[in-house]
Parts: sequence; C-alpha cells; structure tokens
Amino acid sequence: MIRLAVVSGKGGTGKTMMAAALADISAVPQVLVDCDVDAANLELLFKPRRLTTEEFRGLEAARIDPERCRDCGICADHCRFGAIVRRDDAWTVDLLHCEDCGVCAYVCPMGAVRLEPRVCGEISTSATGRGNLAHARLFPGSGNSGLLVTEVKKRAMNLAGDADLLLADGPPGIGCPLIATVSGMDAVLIVTEPGVSALHDLGRLVTVCRRFGVRIFVAINRFDLAEDICERIEDYCGKEGLTVVGKIPFDPGVIEAVRNGRPVTRRDSPAAGALRTLRDTLFAELGLR
Repeated sequence: MIRLAVVSGKGGTGKTMMAAALADISAVPQVLVDCDVDAANLELLFKPRRLTTEEFRGLEAARIDPERCRDCGICADHCRFGAIVRRDDAWTVDLLHCEDCGVCAYVCPMGAVRLEPRVCGEISTSATGRGNLAHARLFPGSGNSGLLVTEVKKRAMNLAGDADLLLADGPPGIGCPLIATVSGMDAVLIVTEPGVSALHDLGRLVTVCRRFGVRIFVAINRFDLAEDICERIEDYCGKEGLTVVGKIPFDPGVIEAVRNGRPVTRRDSPAAGALRTLRDTLFAELGLR
C-alpha cells in the first residue's frame, strides 16, 4: 500500500480541494484520513456516514477531590497559572488555564489533587463513496494535536484492509501535526501557489519532509495568477530535484464546488481537467494504476 499525504507550507493553497479531487477520481482501492485535526473539513466534501466516534484523551489536567479537600488553599497559592479558582465556596480547576505542571498535586497535604487525562477531542470513522475515512476534531483550546494525528492514522490503518492507497489530507505549516502526518508516509504532494510567502514556506516544508526520507512531489495551484512567481517556483523545484506533477489554473468552478460541498472533479472545468492530468502523472510516479 502506498501512503500519500497532501500537505502545504501555508494555509489557503487549496490542499483539501486537491486531496478531495484525488480521492474522487482515484481508480484504486483506498482509505482516506484527514490529518488536519485542528480544522478537519475533508468530510464536508464527501458527506460521510458515521461509523464510530470515540473520545480522545490527551494532555492531563488537575482535578480536586472535594471529599478530601480541606479548603487550605495551598494549591492555589502555588499555582503560577491561576488555574485553581474559587467557585461555589470550593476550590476547583479552570481547565483552560491548567498547564499540567503537577505542582498542585505535589504541594497538597491531603492528597486531594491528582492529574487525569482530559478529553481533548474526538476520533471518528466514516464510510464514503470513495472509501472509508478516519477523521478527528480537536476541541478549541486543547493541545496535543500531533498525538491526535497519530491516533487518527492508526484508525485509518485499521480501516485499510486490501487498499492500495492511503490518502491523507495533511495540515498546513511545519509544526507537530505536519511531522506526525509525514512520519511513516511513502510520499508527499506539496500544494503551493504563486506567492512570495508560499515560495518561502515551500522551502521550509521541503526541508522538513526530506528528514523523513519521503518522495516529494509539487503541485502549483492557481498558477496563472502570477506566472512570474510560478516560474520561480518551477526553478526552485528544478534546482532541488523536485517533480512538479501538475499546474492547476484559477477556476471559479472550484469555488462553486466547495460552496456546494462536493469535489471539483464532479463536473468538467479547466481545474478538473488539470487535476485529472495531475492524478495520471502522480499515480504513474507512485506505481499506481
């Protein structure tokens, strides 16, 4: 099975649009995974049928046992983050401020404070017309999105069966979620656009991806909006030995498709035609038919 992640150095390049298009026109058995857990939206383009949902417990947080607490306030005196607060005439923990340092549990003379894993999000599996999908949602204000990405990928592998392709919609940037996404992949498709910041972020992303020994391919979205910068991107790829597998023109049909919650490849348009050509080139490079 080929593991392919669609990633980008910055947000707004059309990464999810391209991942959905590839999934929609792929002719091989596949399993899908949305690794952009901070803003998961691949499911919006496939109207999936939910199969399972489970809690994701990540970072720990302090909890005060009211039965053992003797109201001394020592934990509040030692908390540097202001997470121990007074509510309803009792000490409790404000989870938005708790940093899981454990000082409160250490200083409590009654052993009334302990650290427990907190619910940070949820992991789901769904069925779509283009294969099973593993996806997740990180709750606002929660951390550990890299760990959640790893857990979502595990669910996707459990769903894979005899699939020939694992296709991941990755997160933007080069942080922990991206690192968790690229780890264990065979190849990445970097989606960029003709902008100075996009070119800069492309270079950073290539540097990170190379540390994982994956094959790197590049797609340039909306290439015709600034053809001079597009040439600079192609020159950079040429110098770095990167294969540009496709150039997608600006197409109002893409905006219409996204607004209507469907992959752009469901109707004929300039972008849809270019994406089919991209798929043929990319899948040939990966040995997929």
